[in-house]
Amino acid sequence: MRAAAPYALVDKVRDALAASHGATRVQLFLADYGFTVLTPYDPLPGKEQPLSLYNSPEGRAFGSQEPREQQVRHGDAVDHHLPVTVRGERTGILSVRLPGDRSTPEAVEELTHVADLLGHEIRVAERDTDAYQRARRVTRLTLAAEMQWQLLPGRASTAEEFSIGAHLEPAYAIHGDNFDWAADQEQLTIAVTNGMGEGIQASLLSNLAVNALRNARRSGLDIAGQAALADQAIYEQHRGASHVSTLLMRFDLATGRVEVVDAGSPQLWRQRGRTVERIPLEAQLPLGMFEESHYEAQDFHVLPGDRLLMVSDGVYEALSPDGELYGEKALARAIHSTSLLPAATVPRALLRALAEFRKADTPDDALALCLDWSGRPDAAPAAEPPLPAPDAGRTPTPES
Repeated sequence: MRAAAPYALVDKVRDALAASHGATRVQLFLADYGFTVLTPYDPLPGKEQPLSLYNSPEGRAFGSQEPREQQVRHGDAVDHHLPVTVRGERTGILSVRLPGDRSTPEAVEELTHVADLLGHEIRVAERDTDAYQRARRVTRLTLAAEMQWQLLPGRASTAEEFSIGAHLEPAYAIHGDNFDWAADQEQLTIAVTNGMGEGIQASLLSNLAVNALRNARRSGLDIAGQAALADQAIYEQHRGASHVSTLLMRFDLATGRVEVVDAGSPQLWRQRGRTVERIPLEAQLPLGMFEESHYEAQDFHVLPGDRLLMVSDGVYEALSPDGELYGEKALARAIHSTSLLPAATVPRALLRALAEFRKADTPDDALALCLDWSGRPDAAPAAEPPLPAPDAGRTPTPES
């Protein structure tokens, strides 16, 4: 694969598996931007069509993240559907058809390894080809959405201490909502941003904010300093006419201590055991409203087993066709209903529930990010400092 042209990885895998395992069919399916279907990377004319992410053998393998077998009709061949995943980010499915006598547990283990290698090679190859990004589209992206997707770090990530998943809707026409994260040996930083306005204006504003935050983070500033630098960059460009709502968090991986700056509308929720509650934070000015705004970080702690969710105002302020507000109680119930799902799939599930409430296929510009905290096995427990109690506080679920 490393010797192949960036767009020819699947051809190279197909040839190699035919020679080594007698594979008669090798097909890569990629999850589309909306996480609704699996699209074939190199469909044969009139043959392969997009597959449901929920009602197909390939989709079930994608959801479970486990290899699945499917007996081919009228023969002894077996299709093996193998997740293609990179550091927790679910990319697609590699489907390999083997003769029945070659479909052994050892072969499945080897094919799983091939699928893992393919996922990593695709991430590298995307620097030099548009082929994989084109294959993930079932319709055209707006220019604003194109800019936003290119800005993202991915849609999921896993490490020893945490698992993250995030999703944006409407996937093919997002405007100003965005998320970003970065981890090193000591810290994890997460930013959820929402640029005001619509279309290209909102996307450009979010691009400026995210890159300003990255520049500050990579310069070694704490999160209060990161917020201040991004605030100055946005104000200098727009002189207060535009602003960016931001929720900025930094986790100490060794202790679970969290520093947070609440600069706008994104909300932070926590599920601990059977209790779902909104974490009360002191609201500060959105980035870019005034010249040289001052920001202060607050502290709290996460414990192993905690789940944190960050949502934009497009979620909790959504309206039904009858004008009913989605609100915090409905959001708390939706969070509780996704308790058993892994972090990578929770955001999409929350936004699907929101779409059902709105009686629409996709919500208006909405973002959800989920973080499951595992912590380090040797982490010492720490006392959690109290947070100020603003007007909006805990919203209990019926089960809590």
